[in-house]
Amino acid sequence: MTSELWILGVVVLLLAVGLFLLFFSQRKESETGLPRGRIIYTDTATWFPNQAPLSDRNLKLTGKPDYLVEEGGQIIPVEIKSGRAPQSPWEGHVMQLAAYCRLVQENYDVRPDYGIIQYEDRAFAVAYTAVLEEELLDVLTEMRQDLFAADVPRDHDDWGRCSRCGVRLDCDQRLAD
Repeated sequence: MTSELWILGVVVLLLAVGLFLLFFSQRKESETGLPRGRIIYTDTATWFPNQAPLSDRNLKLTGKPDYLVEEGGQIIPVEIKSGRAPQSPWEGHVMQLAAYCRLVQENYDVRPDYGIIQYEDRAFAVAYTAVLEEELLDVLTEMRQDLFAADVPRDHDDWGRCSRCGVRLDCDQRLAD
């Protein structure tokens, strides 16, 4: 009789541990900000080695999204940001995600409906609309024009951004020293 109770106790303990691990893993999964689905690409070197960058030869655009998740015939780019979330995603982050959506379309022949920007404390699903794609193409054109410009004016008034800039010491428009 005591051996049966001992076995029952071990079974109950293993069941409790299993339930705890299941709950813990589901909680951790939801904290990642990744949608459910199969990870088909990662640039984080967490699970498998970094892969080659995605590219669009016509646009001369190359990039490495943090994750691509395949879910129900869709491929969803996910960009992970280390800072706390703003009220709405930063414009530069949205453009980066739009570029990844374009690269997914070019490399996988699947146009994403949306992508995800995951900040430390919040995720934003950003719809990849024709308007956003057009905005991306306009930004890329502007950037290419700036490559050949003699003088490109600073595009912000953010002291913190200037103080972290890699070319601040050579910049005659810097805000911070």
